[in-house]
Amino acid sequence: MYIFCYSLLKGATFWNIKQLPQEISRWSGMDALSPENQYTYTVSRPIYSNPMFEEDNERHAREERTLRERFSRSCGCSGRQALKVVKGVFPVIDWLSRYPIREWLPSDVISGVSTGLVCSLQGLAYALLVSVAPVYGLYSAFFPILTYFLLGTSRHISVGPFPVTCLMVGSIVLTLAPDDHFLLPVNGTGVNGTGADGIVVDVEAMEAQRIMVASSMTVLVGLFQVVMGLLQVGFLVRYLSDPLVGGFTTAAAFHVLISQLKIVLSVPTNNHNGCFSILYTLNDVFTNIRQTNMADLVSGLLTIVIVMAVKEVNTKFRHQIPVPIPIEVIVTVVATGISYATELESHYGASIVHSIPRGFAPAQPPNTELLWNILGSSFSTAVVSYAVAVSVAKVYAAKHDYTIDGNQELIAFGFSNVFCGCFSGFVASTALSRTAVQESTGGKSQVAGIISAVMVMIVILALGHLLEPLQKSVLAAIVIANLKGMFMQVTEVPTLWRQNRADCFIWLATCLASVVLGLDVGLLAGLVFEMGTVVVRTQFPACSTLGNIPGTNIYRNMKDYKNIAEVPGIKIFKCNAPIYFANIDYFKERLRATVGFDSVRVFKKRNKALKKIHKLIKKGKLRATETGEVVSEVSLGVDNKGFESERESGQVEDGDWPVPEVEVRVDWALELPVRVSVPKVQIHSLVLDFSAVSFLDVVAVKSLRLVIKEFLRIGVNVYIAGCDDEIVQKMEALAFFDEEVTRDLLFLSVHDAILFIKLETANGSMQDAMVEGLSLMQDCKEPPPFTEEEDLIETYDNQHRAIHGLSN
Repeated sequence: MYIFCYSLLKGATFWNIKQLPQEISRWSGMDALSPENQYTYTVSRPIYSNPMFEEDNERHAREERTLRERFSRSCGCSGRQALKVVKGVFPVIDWLSRYPIREWLPSDVISGVSTGLVCSLQGLAYALLVSVAPVYGLYSAFFPILTYFLLGTSRHISVGPFPVTCLMVGSIVLTLAPDDHFLLPVNGTGVNGTGADGIVVDVEAMEAQRIMVASSMTVLVGLFQVVMGLLQVGFLVRYLSDPLVGGFTTAAAFHVLISQLKIVLSVPTNNHNGCFSILYTLNDVFTNIRQTNMADLVSGLLTIVIVMAVKEVNTKFRHQIPVPIPIEVIVTVVATGISYATELESHYGASIVHSIPRGFAPAQPPNTELLWNILGSSFSTAVVSYAVAVSVAKVYAAKHDYTIDGNQELIAFGFSNVFCGCFSGFVASTALSRTAVQESTGGKSQVAGIISAVMVMIVILALGHLLEPLQKSVLAAIVIANLKGMFMQVTEVPTLWRQNRADCFIWLATCLASVVLGLDVGLLAGLVFEMGTVVVRTQFPACSTLGNIPGTNIYRNMKDYKNIAEVPGIKIFKCNAPIYFANIDYFKERLRATVGFDSVRVFKKRNKALKKIHKLIKKGKLRATETGEVVSEVSLGVDNKGFESERESGQVEDGDWPVPEVEVRVDWALELPVRVSVPKVQIHSLVLDFSAVSFLDVVAVKSLRLVIKEFLRIGVNVYIAGCDDEIVQKMEALAFFDEEVTRDLLFLSVHDAILFIKLETANGSMQDAMVEGLSLMQDCKEPPPFTEEEDLIETYDNQHRAIHGLSN
């Protein structure tokens, strides 16, 4: 027998320290310790090797299923399973059948009209990034919405063009269909375009080839996404970390700015793609700077200033303005009127949209001969498109308390892109600016998306020709004005440098590689660099629930041994891997499975119950007894005379009466006096064993702090045991600790934490976090101490920071 001595809570201030030796003696079966050793505890147990330990405690033989058994179990079919599969493939069947028409339809109509106007203008503008005629941007803003309405799981995102993906498609378009491929002698007949030195550009042939390349690439992007969705590999987007996405989208913003600069200045440039394309384009712009069209330049600069200024007003006064000012629409209408009235093209040589044909282009299959040339670029575009869309979708799903299916989103966007590509559109994703308009104007579901598609269709069929006098520089300026959010991501670099230099290097490397090498190669280079910083990381860490070997301080997996017991009221959760951006979601899922409840759902349900209790107390239908128990004033329609006698006569008015100084308590384990189903919480403490955790990143620390706070607010205390000094230092560097999550929750070992919890329980220090909020509800006329903001779950704290500010 050996004696192991551990330091227990040095400098403890949580209980009467004089009682500590007696409490330790009671649980460990030892005599009281001498005063000089009162901060230690002694454990007596045999020295175990692994074979002896398994022999004494009899290891469980785990049940292993064969591949055939697993396959037969997963492929079982029943009516309920079939209906579940159908609803999974077509989510619209589920939510549309429960659509509250009276409550949601008016808001969806208003939102759809507002979003449709923005979609139309952004479609026209983003077509310039793809180097195709503006009308194809309208197609790209219309067709994807129809398919996503049937297959998508997000209720709020606005599906359509996104500048980053448009630019990625545009780079391939210019590579495979440059101007040089369509030069003809000047004396050719039936040829549009003008040129010098006896050479002109066959504009019709060039536009036809470019839209063929763009639509073929869109179909291939969609096929990649569908296959990824069917293979259930939606988790792959998690490898695009926040710093990588931030660096990539910032570099894309530079590419977009340079590509639109030549349109604002209206100067001729050559088509450049690949390495150093930005430098070559800038060289052409400054070489031909004297050819700048002043009408286009003035219009572009005025548009940028006005749009950015009004967007700032929308942001600053978003709580006072019921509907954001549709400045893009206003500027476009005004600019079109000015161009038409003053004939800017004929008098000043301004470059205008020219032709926007009415109606839709006929469906056409992709050019299979092009597919092999765009294979790699299409895959990277598919990943970026999905990453942006699902990140924005997660933000709004968390804000409005519903879930999205990542794999179903892949399938939805895949079919949307296939459908859009067959009708001469280009890659669809989403943009936060457009989605923000749809959500802020009251959009409740994808019915708003369908209304917005109707608005785009009206523009295509009837109003498009009215925009033909519009200057292209105005459209380019609208694109530039929407890049502010992407450029503002540069401000994250100093913060990343202070918090985690590895993440900072990932951001810088991805941004630099994407600027210098081009978006496709730059994204790949950034991903390779990121994976190089990940030394020993796993996607799905091994997690387990620990139990105690009776009479020892040994804690092992509950599934592996028979002679093992779970500590009553306490869950011990262990993660045997680093915790980082790619596995934090899995970590939280396994934690929820271990504790047996969702802390956020418990909190929301308790809040709902407490609000009802508060309301009934104010109405006089409930009150608290002298013991603090909430009881009913009316039972089965008959006044409860027993409580009536406790009330002073003549002092009751509208449910307000003098109340003894008692603390109102709600026992969540018993039946509540209101009809609210609150999930049961069988534990009062949670211990996280981090002895095997060797790494934490920015995303994991933020999420972990949020998880701890979610448990604390439902009365479950959380402790972290086994962290080495480096992990603690990393937590401090990443600002893990605050007023709620303090260093006091750290313990040297699991056993230290368990002894501390038992002492706290014996001293009566454990209490529900909701009790304090209830204690004054009877004698206070103020609103209940829970606000709507507290009901929000994981709104923006655990989402992709690089996605939030892509557009304003």
